[in-house]
Amino acid sequence: MFVTYARDSPEHQKLVQRFAEFLRTRMGLDMRFDQWYENKRRDWSLWALEHLTAAEFILVIASPEYRRRADGAALPGEGRRAQFEAAMLRDDLVEDLHRATERILPVILPGQTIEGIPGFLNAHSTTSFRIDAFTEGGVSELMAAITGRGRFPLPERGPWTGTTGATGAAANGSVLLANGLPWLASSTEIRSGRARIDGVQYADSVLVRPSGTAEIVSFVEIDLGAAYRRMTSVVGVLDDAAEPFQIGHFRVRLDGRPRSEYRAALGKPRLVDVDVTGALKLRLEMYRPGTRTSPGGTRPTGTGVRSSNLPELAWGDPALS
Repeated sequence: MFVTYARDSPEHQKLVQRFAEFLRTRMGLDMRFDQWYENKRRDWSLWALEHLTAAEFILVIASPEYRRRADGAALPGEGRRAQFEAAMLRDDLVEDLHRATERILPVILPGQTIEGIPGFLNAHSTTSFRIDAFTEGGVSELMAAITGRGRFPLPERGPWTGTTGATGAAANGSVLLANGLPWLASSTEIRSGRARIDGVQYADSVLVRPSGTAEIVSFVEIDLGAAYRRMTSVVGVLDDAAEPFQIGHFRVRLDGRPRSEYRAALGKPRLVDVDVTGALKLRLEMYRPGTRTSPGGTRPTGTGVRSSNLPELAWGDPALS
């Protein structure tokens, strides 16, 4: 954690020092503050360059003089250290605006205002951190930006099909295909389990994530016995897919005949809602085109092909009602 500031006055220097000490001794942050390193002769430009490059976060302490020097309004020999460090920050923003915006944290200490933040940090359109007291509560917003743990964490999205109740039954009374009905047949690499698709956790899914070999089309077959009217699911690429660029193809067959097909990419799942009234057998298929040898081709169960384009796909909480 690197601290960049201007030596506006002895009082301001002392305040910045107290703040850095608080963050190190009370909040446990690994701080880099120049006043602690004045115990030997140094090349301060190299020292600053090293820590500006290596620091995970950079705290910019707002003050009128820092803004003046950082925005290029000071004379060349005035506040050289602040001018040099600010120039490095501007370069970081130009190189990678998104990363640098999250890494460079403007801090407003007691007695200062937002007007002390350099103009290139866009103080009125981006987050800044006002510190009213050197206490845990006083630095809570700053610590949230550093740790990634805010006061109000984003709750996990629930699946659209509802939460699972008793084994094999969804909350709306439908039957989950992953564990509610016996499978007549399935591919060797297919399994049931949890799948995360576009940030949503589906607890009772049918998924494929082979290692080394993959059947051209992975599938599961289920006996419906003409007892159901509707099949619903969400299909997509697994969020933790090793190859996130893949496109998943999903097909529903009823009594051996294609009923509907879908394509889904990472972060772009598809909702499946199929009328299965009167159908005796349901077959859910999924594949990645890179493992196919011919359009629509299939192979007998157990026949695999070597491929670096392995599918990482899932039917999220497929259910019958």
